[in-house]
Amino acid sequence: MRIIKFDWDQWNIQKNEAKHGVSILEAESCFYDSHLMIFDDQMHSTPSEKRFIMYAKSMEGRILMVGFTVRSGKIRVITARNASKKERRVYEKS
Repeated sequence: MRIIKFDWDQWNIQKNEAKHGVSILEAESCFYDSHLMIFDDQMHSTPSEKRFIMYAKSMEGRILMVGFTVRSGKIRVITARNASKKERRVYEKS
């Protein structure tokens, strides 16, 4: 198993829990899904920060959409929520 380091903003932890019902542990567990799918997030990337969108199954068995960036070698989760129907279909076809 690969070891991944995470860097969380306190506000994002609270937002994901309250708004989307996704805990830190559940969001982080998606990065260990062997079928995860990662795409460039061109809409939210900037010249100074590249962002990504990931579809993956969490340890709770839910398919999540996780938006993240990489800073100083650590994954910084920006948002994590239940995948939409369209996003689930993309994941399930992989």
